[in-house]
Amino acid sequence: MVVFSGQGDARRTMGLLWRPPPSGGAGEPPGSRDRLDVDTIVAAGIAVADERGMAALSMRAVGRRLGRTAMALYTHVPGKGELIDLMHDRVLAEVPGSYEVGEGWRPAVVAWAEDTWACCLRHPWVLQVSQARPVLGPGAYAQLEALVEILQGVGMDSPRTRRVVSVLFQFVRGTARIAAEHRQAAPATGVSDEAWWEARSALLAEAAPDFARRFPALAAMEAVAAAPVAHESDGAVSYLEREARDAFRAGLGLILDGVEAALAPPAAWSTPPVRPVADFR
Repeated sequence: MVVFSGQGDARRTMGLLWRPPPSGGAGEPPGSRDRLDVDTIVAAGIAVADERGMAALSMRAVGRRLGRTAMALYTHVPGKGELIDLMHDRVLAEVPGSYEVGEGWRPAVVAWAEDTWACCLRHPWVLQVSQARPVLGPGAYAQLEALVEILQGVGMDSPRTRRVVSVLFQFVRGTARIAAEHRQAAPATGVSDEAWWEARSALLAEAAPDFARRFPALAAMEAVAAAPVAHESDGAVSYLEREARDAFRAGLGLILDGVEAALAPPAAWSTPPVRPVADFR
């Protein structure tokens, strides 16, 4: 399920996204069920989507959570389109707006990527909001500003920074999606990862007894790397989810190796000169 942002009224949506913080009610936390306002509705929408997924999100479902009718919400949030934009921007604001670079730019980028990854797994429905039309809110911009500040702080020019930010953002979202789907597969299908793989591994060996001959590179790789899925565990984290997490960390390291090569002075490159993978052109 892919959801496109920006489907509500453009002027109302931008006004709600960029509205000033509430000035009154000191001591009354945002999202209180005792009053109905934009923050309360957005918090309830996030809770519905976190617990039941994007498919369950509706103005009626949010109203029920607050003990109100859907009609009562429309005074504050015009509709579901505007609500999704507000929810998406609210959860992105969980990612810190700045990072310490005292230990270098690379640990700071890793921290940004891991915080973004964790945010996506706390709220997996954000991965269904297409970035083809991004939500132009302060939460989204603060998340990107933090990364741009790190990269430009080490002298990266704006065109290259833009490309690196795009690569990192898409990589983190893509790998987080795989991890989120691993979490969702068993509850959605009623079959555990272990049972699914055990059944199909046996059937694959039966249906393709010549698998190793037909796919020798894959077979050799798996012979070295394979681990017994049924016995791998890490608390609540499944073997496959941990594989996704490991792939995220390894892939992030490879990307940052490329960025580091692109930042190095020409004298540090190998001889004869080789165009770096991270030239991004």
